[in-house]
Amino acid sequence: MDDGMTAPWARLTEAQRASSRAVIVREGALRRHVVVALSGAHAYGFPSPDSDVDLKAIHVAPTAGLLGLHPSAAPADRLEVLDGVEMDYTSNELGGVLAGILKGNGNYIERVLGATLLAGSPWLEGLRPLARGALSRRVHRHYRGFALGQRREFDEAPTAKKLLYVLRTALTGAHLLRSGELVLDGRRCSTTTGWAPRTRWSRRSGPASARCCPRGSGRDGWRRSSGRSCGSTRRTRPRRCPRRRATRPSSTRG
Repeated sequence: MDDGMTAPWARLTEAQRASSRAVIVREGALRRHVVVALSGAHAYGFPSPDSDVDLKAIHVAPTAGLLGLHPSAAPADRLEVLDGVEMDYTSNELGGVLAGILKGNGNYIERVLGATLLAGSPWLEGLRPLARGALSRRVHRHYRGFALGQRREFDEAPTAKKLLYVLRTALTGAHLLRSGELVLDGRRCSTTTGWAPRTRWSRRSGPASARCCPRGSGRDGWRRSSGRSCGSTRRTRPRRCPRRRATRPSSTRG
């Protein structure tokens, strides 16, 4: 099972599976794959009928291509429609991938440690322990930057799918930082990270939609559970409501 949800091949339709196998065989004849992983909406748990099939691979280039005055380790990219299925294939050379993993590149980490494996080689088993040992807080920069970029795209043209990409990226990064475990499926991330819309009630913390001091309530008004006071949506640090501040007695001289 993949991430406790669905096996990678089972996430694809029959036509998508056939096209994916054809691409893997064809590209595998051109370069030695270390791994080919399913990525994109199919891996994250929210594919739609118009979703393409994203294949992210790692390959080993011939030694002759890495030595000399003009070494070339350019990625292999191919975007095509195969038998009615839109395929997006990308493969990066192992050397650049290892350097990226050391820098916290989540794109490469997900190919090595993700559970959406479609094709792999014996080299992958030796690569995974190295990738786990290289995990660090550097992944924060990748997932935070990626989520912010997707948030900007959502703000420009809001859609449900773009919002899901923002949440998936943030939740995957948060779970990886907390536990050291990589989970791609946003559905599992939402449960393991404890993220869920909920309302908490208490004397000092009312419903999330309540204002701190609604008009007419005086000092007995509810306080927002998020810590924001007086209905403000800008403040991020908890502050005491000015209407709840105790009045200091005036000092008198003896």
